Amino acid sequence: MRRFTWEEIGQRNGRGPEPQERWLVIHRKVYDISHFYRRHPGGARLLVSHAGQDATDAFVAFHVDKVLVSKYLKPLQIGELAPDQPSTEPTKNEMLVKDFRELRATVERTGLLEPNQLFFFLLLAHILLLDTAAWLTLFYFGTSLLPFVFSLLLLTISQVQASWLQHDLGHLSVFRKTKWNHLLHKFVMCHLIGASAKWWTLLHSQHHAKPNCFHKDPDIDMHPFLFTLGKKLSVELGIKKKKYMPYNHQHKYFFITLPPLLFPTYFHYHTFYIAYTKKYWVDLAWMLTFYIRFFYIYGSLLGIKSLLAYYFIFRMLESSWFVWVSQMNHIPMDIDYDKNLDWMSTQLQATCNVEQSLFNDWFTGHLNFQIEHHLFPTMPRHNYWKVAPLVKSLCAKHGIEYQCKPLLTAFADIVNSLKSSGELWHDAYLHK
Repeated sequence: MRRFTWEEIGQRNGRGPEPQERWLVIHRKVYDISHFYRRHPGGARLLVSHAGQDATDAFVAFHVDKVLVSKYLKPLQIGELAPDQPSTEPTKNEMLVKDFRELRATVERTGLLEPNQLFFFLLLAHILLLDTAAWLTLFYFGTSLLPFVFSLLLLTISQVQASWLQHDLGHLSVFRKTKWNHLLHKFVMCHLIGASAKWWTLLHSQHHAKPNCFHKDPDIDMHPFLFTLGKKLSVELGIKKKKYMPYNHQHKYFFITLPPLLFPTYFHYHTFYIAYTKKYWVDLAWMLTFYIRFFYIYGSLLGIKSLLAYYFIFRMLESSWFVWVSQMNHIPMDIDYDKNLDWMSTQLQATCNVEQSLFNDWFTGHLNFQIEHHLFPTMPRHNYWKVAPLVKSLCAKHGIEYQCKPLLTAFADIVNSLKSSGELWHDAYLHK
């Protein structure tokens, strides 16, 4: 068995002249993923983001059936860390890594990763009820302005709540068996929402692996073409005299771009593009059932202009709700290049929480517990509040800031953060 140092592993990060080797470490074992990464079920970009690094905590966090996955890993192993090498890299806090892994063991031992399927059944039931009520409102009360608007609101609520449920299913947190999560994920994401389940998993796993890390988190790919994000990246962009948009006004044009237009424009195009180019034929077939169902049942009640208006208005409302909730935990946080920090530090620098209440839990799909969700992505959302005190305690022990704020403050921080980074870019653009 060959023995390696962290320095040797760090050099195999896929960068530099050919041949571009890619190695990573899991539980002190060294794996060569140079050829496998393109076949990785979670996407090549996710695996490549850990090339040259220790991926132990990410591996544990994402994989439910570790015994099965280990069978695929075995042929990739080329050695292990030399006996004189520490289990953690120099860039990582060894004691924090140890304490977090103990917390992870406690979470598993106390059953906090076990789902309450009645909870998720009731979520699905209320989604289907709202979806049905949206159509029945037009069917029974006609298509005048008041029932038209009320129906739009019901369908928007149903769609957003379906988005939160598909998020649970995509993280394999609803059923113990992976295949049942995948099957219901296709029903909710493809049939109820009209988007590809595999497309979502591909992008979202990358986000979780390296949140707010430029070039590694697809959720911040809007930098620099639409917005400039983060202090360091904004100054860097300004120094290079790059100007794709008037970033000093981005906190203003944010309101009329990302929230209302993400779903009706970019997501519509991108989900079909990825599903087609990667040959997700099953997803495409499921997605087709959404459009057949929607345009058939609503087309029987609305004229073509009203039907198209109805569709794009509910997509814009759904998009606005989703964007404000999904960005309140990340845009105001640290956005930078990958620093190869330990799992807990990586997640805490990029995420914050919103205060708990029954409304906040429902409105955000429990993403008000973004910290706990990022630390334990396969944990069922109904258990976040149980693990939160343990996470806070660990943060306090290691001097890590655990941010939790009111909902409206979190929304305002998105705008304030965009204004701040825009001003930093503007100053660097003009004066540096």
